[in-house]
Amino acid sequence: MGFTLSHEHLINSSAGIQTTYPEFIDREAGIAEGIRQFKEAKAEGVDTVIDLTTMDLGRDIRAIEQVSRESGVNFIVATGTWLDIPRSFAAADPDDIAHLYTREIEAGIEGTGIRASVIKVANDAGGVTPAGETILRAAARAHKATGVPIYTHTRAQERVGEQQVRIFEDEGVDLNRVCVGHSNDSTDLGYLTGLLDRGVWLGLDRYPSRDPDWQERTRVVKQLIDDGYGDRLMLGHDNSVAQTIASKARMIERARSNPDGYLFITRNVLPHLRELGATEEQVGALMTGNPGRYLAGDA
Repeated sequence: MGFTLSHEHLINSSAGIQTTYPEFIDREAGIAEGIRQFKEAKAEGVDTVIDLTTMDLGRDIRAIEQVSRESGVNFIVATGTWLDIPRSFAAADPDDIAHLYTREIEAGIEGTGIRASVIKVANDAGGVTPAGETILRAAARAHKATGVPIYTHTRAQERVGEQQVRIFEDEGVDLNRVCVGHSNDSTDLGYLTGLLDRGVWLGLDRYPSRDPDWQERTRVVKQLIDDGYGDRLMLGHDNSVAQTIASKARMIERARSNPDGYLFITRNVLPHLRELGATEEQVGALMTGNPGRYLAGDA
């Protein structure tokens, strides 16, 4: 896998938009821009990205395939469900949903033969809802059937990761196969180390952001390394190349605020970590060793 960004997106949208209202998304422009950006990232050392776009986020597996092939960057793709849980899932048995995730892992996504290698789930403000719990339990059961790891979206400010972990524990999930994402939205070291002590990984995967800013987020990374947790952390941006035309102005502003795109960590975070005293071995673990061990299931 090499140098790996743990949480990214190519195209963020909604389920069904591209087929029902294709004019609402400039898909071809998104693909072209994705190829350009990931070629640039590849030239500066990015080998692999974990794309955590699920069906309800408008996952476009053929676009991902094209960008991967033409840029030279490996894409690890996901099954699972984000926050836009389909109504039919909310009242379903978790086993029935788990079967769908398992099919995308074992047989492939939408007839392409491209198989998911991670299960994405999400819970946000207000914590785990009843529908959200159904998805978490479905993910746990698909994981147990396939061995594929789970990566969560969470609201760290409300300590939602703790709720997710309790459900995974109830389902008998090996927590070494769980990464609690967006954890660097919190600087509460008690919360972060409490999760790590229960055996999960942490996705410190929102760069750059304003509250806390990227420098403070990076100081927390260094503190966690100093406290002995450097082998359980992964970094990413939660970036996306293209969204709907309706948010084009937002994407322009986002590009202005982060002209480095998928290279922000390479160009800013890692140099700052080194300034704070991180060794090359520690930086290598964050970006190369840890993602490989997480996906492979190494302790």
